[in-house]
Amino acid sequence: MDGILPLYKERGMTSFACVSRLRQILKTRKIGHSGTLDPDVAGVLPICIGNATKVVDYLMQSGKQYQGELLIGFSTTTQDLDGEKIAEKPVETEISSKKIKAAMAKLTGAITQIPPMYSAVKVNGKKLYEYARAGETVERPKRQVEIKKFELLSSKYDKKNKQQRIRFNVECSKGTYIRTLVVELAQQLGYPGVMSILTRLKSGGFTLEQTLSLANVQDAVATQTLQQYMYPLDYALKEYPQITIQMPQWKKVQNGGWLSPNELNTNEQEIVLLFDGQVKALYHFDTKNKMYKPTKMFAIK
Repeated sequence: MDGILPLYKERGMTSFACVSRLRQILKTRKIGHSGTLDPDVAGVLPICIGNATKVVDYLMQSGKQYQGELLIGFSTTTQDLDGEKIAEKPVETEISSKKIKAAMAKLTGAITQIPPMYSAVKVNGKKLYEYARAGETVERPKRQVEIKKFELLSSKYDKKNKQQRIRFNVECSKGTYIRTLVVELAQQLGYPGVMSILTRLKSGGFTLEQTLSLANVQDAVATQTLQQYMYPLDYALKEYPQITIQMPQWKKVQNGGWLSPNELNTNEQEIVLLFDGQVKALYHFDTKNKMYKPTKMFAIK
């Protein structure tokens, strides 16, 4: 079985647990996911099966969209509700929507993030959350991410508990930590905060409406209808120009051969090569040699 399955990951499950369960249901080991979701985050988790595992990296390059809630008034060690409370500051008066939108605007565009200590980012071969659980701190690598859209959906002030809840929508590049983004938003507003809920609406070019739950997948396998919910490998490569090659070029490609621009009649930097209606390889233009060279092979037969 080969293809991409847009899975709905439920809250309370790790991404790894989803893959393990799918291996049992589909009776195959060759399964990978694109873009880990924290256990308490629900939403779109594209799953690559069989030969489609070769395009995991290309699915991860696509932008992502999230919807969630920031709770202002206290902060935790994990930047969400799972951690221990480390700071508290009551919101004495309601924060205006105008002020919230202005702070969001400052966090839109290219920004630098430092991954949270409770994350799977590796430093010196060890995951940050392993350091955190051991009570250790290490220097964390900064990363550049792009926040394409950060918008306010609603805001609700809790006068009794002196807290404020902000519902938001975010469109961002891969590698963005939404927990870190919204905690920084709270800090911009002068308060500690935590991410209280998050759902991924879009990833790998898939939307929430296209997803199947694990129960749906099990039912589809039982009724032998799963294939109609699967997407072909080339779905992950739809942003690249496609070139259909003929037998002489295909023989070269099978051996990892280079192709000239004249043979392909193109001047694109990266192209997907099709033969006999199937995606065979991704090639890129080598400016030094003035030739197209293989970036990734998907099939040689």
